[in-house]
Amino acid sequence: MAYKQKLTFGLIVGTRNIFSSKLADEARGVLLKKMDKLGYDYVILPSAETPTGNIETVKDAQKCARLFSDNRDKIDGIIVVLPNFGDELGVVNTINMAKLDVPVLVQACDDDNNKVDVYSRRDAFCGKISVCNNLVQYGIPFTDTTFHTYPVESETFEQDVNYFASVCRVVNGLRKARIGAIGARPGAFQTMRASEKLLQASGITVVPVDLSEIFGAAEKIDSKAADLIKKVGEIKAYGKIPSRIKEEKIILQAKFGVAVDDWIGENEIDATAVQCWESIQKNYGCASCLTMSMLGEKFLPSAFEVDIAGVVSMYTLLLASGNVPALLDWNNNFGTDRNMCVCTHCSNYPKSFMKNEIEISTLDILGTVLGHEDTFGAIKGKVAPGPFSFFRISTNDVAGTIQSYVGEGEFTADPYGMDGGIAVSRVENLQKLMKFICRYGFEHHVAMTRGMVADAIEEAIEKYLNWDIYRHS
Repeated sequence: MAYKQKLTFGLIVGTRNIFSSKLADEARGVLLKKMDKLGYDYVILPSAETPTGNIETVKDAQKCARLFSDNRDKIDGIIVVLPNFGDELGVVNTINMAKLDVPVLVQACDDDNNKVDVYSRRDAFCGKISVCNNLVQYGIPFTDTTFHTYPVESETFEQDVNYFASVCRVVNGLRKARIGAIGARPGAFQTMRASEKLLQASGITVVPVDLSEIFGAAEKIDSKAADLIKKVGEIKAYGKIPSRIKEEKIILQAKFGVAVDDWIGENEIDATAVQCWESIQKNYGCASCLTMSMLGEKFLPSAFEVDIAGVVSMYTLLLASGNVPALLDWNNNFGTDRNMCVCTHCSNYPKSFMKNEIEISTLDILGTVLGHEDTFGAIKGKVAPGPFSFFRISTNDVAGTIQSYVGEGEFTADPYGMDGGIAVSRVENLQKLMKFICRYGFEHHVAMTRGMVADAIEEAIEKYLNWDIYRHS
């Protein structure tokens, strides 16, 4: 199951009057068929609105800009297609006047070597340079395609549109993200401090709630309430619970989960960072890991230890990949293989990360201190092998910037005799990455998800959000 978020693109097909408008008409038809095939909605000026059916003059641009502006709440990105040289002012005026502030993709079509006569030539190879020149002059960031020119009919165009969709989801999703901060960060972890003001400057709102409010709401839930009965059933179906776990602890966990679900719904929260120790164990009597894991499985990422920057990193990976993310510790070396390490936590991994059926039991390390009877809810298992992407942001308050790093690696099937959630990981040039993390003061938590989306994240973060980013390779 993947995260579903249908996107809408504003489409601009450019043309220039000294070139054949027939080429633009043909490209427009192919473009619309591609959008339908790929499952994207679109907004495009009706062909009857302009003399050529496409965008060329200032008047064309004004009409298209008004249409885009009227649909600003729908449009997630703009795709520019140049079937011929195209009118650079028609394109840049449309985008500039619409003022949507969304990502832009610029594509141009190949000439056919056997069709370069006066009536058949495209010259889009040259026209794309002019369009991009104007976008740079106007300070409008844009995404380039795999090749400078290629046919709209091609599979490469489909791949580029899907890549661009990932960029759009990251940019637009983060610009309106609502992050729930449930409780206070652990007093022992200054590493979890983050600047809400720097995040807000990029459109990310942090919504705090005291943990006592969640406890209070949970304790008021009637034991016969339909939501509670449903949650208990979901918990028992989610993983294997040892027989030693008392029914009352499962119900306690379920009440906490319902209370958190309700608060998330009431406040339209996209992702949460939770105070997972030790108030909940001491004052309520269970662990929060299971609730967080189940949220993650429903595409509502949840980070431990009130790691706000960590859950923003998780949400970014979800937007880019459509796959469930997790938060892990860069935790242990793996023997003397310097490109391998063990990433782990207590844990709150979503169960889809795991190789086999998960066990839902008590916290191991914290259980020795807080008592196993008050720590039910830990997710235990081995992360399944496969490729992954990792990402982390950190707010640099002194510099007034958000810094980040991104890269790709692989979960391996190597055994490792540690309890909790275990992810044996391989990252090429891992030592270089660790030096970067230490040098620039990043936290020990890192977000990961299945799939290779580092390129899309790098482009979204660097080009459109203007955060500092290091691409590890």
